[in-house]
Amino acid sequence: MLIDDNTEITDMMGQFLTLHGYDCTVSNNAEEGLQQILDKNYDFVLLDMAMPEISGIDVIESLEKRGELTKQKIIVLTASAVTDEELADLLMRGVSKCLKKPIDLNRLLDVIKSCTGSMMMN
Repeated sequence: MLIDDNTEITDMMGQFLTLHGYDCTVSNNAEEGLQQILDKNYDFVLLDMAMPEISGIDVIESLEKRGELTKQKIIVLTASAVTDEELADLLMRGVSKCLKKPIDLNRLLDVIKSCTGSMMMN
């Protein structure tokens, strides 16, 4: 699952992940993406932190309130600087990893494999 409001990013990352054998569901709307996470179990979720109306933090808090956050492997994507304290808070809450944009796609593959413990996942 890939949630990012930037269609250029989701198109590029979706194609890249598909080329590497992943079945990638894309949402360019955080609210719709949140509902998809609640409706279906994904092997991992790539979540942009800065989106209009509902941010990545809002999605994380909503999952946390519903007791769903620790059931997900969430990899957050951010273009802004994340302090050590913010990163520690995200990890303590249940986020698997935080990657800074622009995303190095080979690093992304390594992180996905590390988080899922497998070579090929959704």
